[in-house]
Order: sequence, then structure tokens, then C-alpha cells
Amino acid sequence: MAMLAFGKLLDRNRKHGPLKLVGNVQGAQAPDFTLPTLDGTTVKLSDLRGKAVLLNFWATWCPPCKVEMPWFEDLQKQYGKEGLVVLGVAMDDSDRSTIAKFASELGVNYPVLLGTNQVSDDYGDVQYLPTTFYIGRDGAIVDKMTGLLDRKQIEDAVKKSLCAVPQPALVKEPPVGEQPTKTTALKSVAKKGATR
Repeated sequence: MAMLAFGKLLDRNRKHGPLKLVGNVQGAQAPDFTLPTLDGTTVKLSDLRGKAVLLNFWATWCPPCKVEMPWFEDLQKQYGKEGLVVLGVAMDDSDRSTIAKFASELGVNYPVLLGTNQVSDDYGDVQYLPTTFYIGRDGAIVDKMTGLLDRKQIEDAVKKSLCAVPQPALVKEPPVGEQPTKTTALKSVAKKGATR
């Protein structure tokens, strides 16, 4: 609990927008965003569909974040070829050069994004650091972890996000008397085959 308290964001005066992720977020689509990186490019989350994403909210003043970041570097090296993308979202008020120096000193080998109040709100008002979301290849959240955990728990969540089975979109049956669409006709055939 002390580690969570240490990671509490200090800016209590900011105005909050509507929160997109509340409660159990597993299976929810990860909110899309476009954020600048330290080198001036941008990253759009939806451009990473087909990859598993470890999305870590952190700050330069957060001691538990410093413990995790080398693990994320190792996981990026180990699982990058399998489709893992690690993204760090810096949530402190330090300027870009201070954040860049901090990341360089830690040897960060993954993109560091400059976080905003909007992205914090979109992800359920990220108040404790570190907070990490594990996102499957289909853009759905596989897991969320808050606070400093051990490396094995983090690696297990990475493996889950790499192997997550995309959830099929729900297809509504047509009202009685209407012609079925190609999609509902295929679903109907699949149902019949499953009952045999």
C-alpha cells in the first residue's frame, strides 16, 4: 500500500472529463489515443492492432516505476519478435528533456509518450503509478495492474496478451420475416453445424 500511496498523482485541482474505463476493464476495448513521443513523432494506439501492447503509465518521481522499467526493457527484447509493443506514458509535469534524460539513463528501449489529462481520464482516471494495461492483438484489455508487482506476474500478463483470443463481434439475428444478411446466414449455418 505504501508503494501505491507513493505513486498517487499530486495534481488534485485538474478538471476531469468523463471517465471511459471504470470497474472491471477486462474485455473492454482500450480507448484510442494519439500521443507525442520524446523524439517528436506520434503514436496512435489503433495503428498497433495485430500487436499485443503493454501500456505503462509512470512518472520520473515514482520509485516503483524505476524498478519495473528495466523489466519492460527485457520483455520488449524477449517478446518483441512475437508481436509485443511496450509503450511508456510519462504522467509527470517534467519537461520533455528531463523525461528524455531519465529514460536514457535507465536505458529505455521502447517509445516513451507524453501523457495528458485526457488519456488519464480515458483510462479511468489513472491516479496511482505505476498502472499498466495489457492489451490483446484485437485492442481489448486483457489485464490491468496497479502498483509494483513481481516480474513473473508482469511476464504472465504479457504472455496472456500475446495469446489472447479475439472476441467475435456480436451479430444480431434479423427480425422475423426479414431476409437474413450474409453474416447472419453464416452464423445460422455455424449454429446448425455445432448442434450436429
